[in-house]
Amino acid sequence: MQNAEQGKRAVGFAAVDRYVRTGMCIGLGSGTTAFWAIERVGERVHAGEEITAVATSSVTERLCRERGIPLVPFGERDIAVAIDGADEVAADWSLTKGGGGALFREKAVALAAEVFVVIVTREKLVERLGAFRTPVEVVPYAQGWVQRAIRSTFGVEAVLRGAGEPYITDNGNVLFDCAFGSIEDPVALDAQLRALHGVVDTGLFIGLTDAVLVDRDGGVEALVRP
Repeated sequence: MQNAEQGKRAVGFAAVDRYVRTGMCIGLGSGTTAFWAIERVGERVHAGEEITAVATSSVTERLCRERGIPLVPFGERDIAVAIDGADEVAADWSLTKGGGGALFREKAVALAAEVFVVIVTREKLVERLGAFRTPVEVVPYAQGWVQRAIRSTFGVEAVLRGAGEPYITDNGNVLFDCAFGSIEDPVALDAQLRALHGVVDTGLFIGLTDAVLVDRDGGVEALVRP
């Protein structure tokens, strides 16, 4: 196993072992780091623990079923803890998410969870968001209008995700990736984007994070809340 995967495995396993207890309903995220949290939950379910999950994507649903993790629909049960990765974690614990395309459902589960735990490797830590392009989920009918509105309002190109044909989210929408550069005020940017008719949500997660676990020198560090 490469060092990067070892780090992802370490934080994924640590999050499950520190925050998940038998009898809980939990949220499980999407992506290569959240994969290891799913693996650990599967091991514990196989060992006899009663853990139920809400999945944040069709890929996560498939992984849970393959590992025998019982699934419930979003909103059916209270979510005690949600565990997910991030594309960026800023110093104030705001996040960029959506590199894998599941931002709307990931944010829904993070909002609903009593505790939202973010698991990342150290290169995801940044002072400010914006080095990673901000994903914006848009209703297809409005995509041309939203693309022009982003260009005229912010002076950046909204690049449609997908080579050849658009990437379609689990919700049937398209994604734009926007290079805003260093984001001084993610709260304001998120509000401005969501005010555009046709925008469903953005990959800016603000004020949701309760804990951040990061790999450090072969171990796992819990960051101190800013």
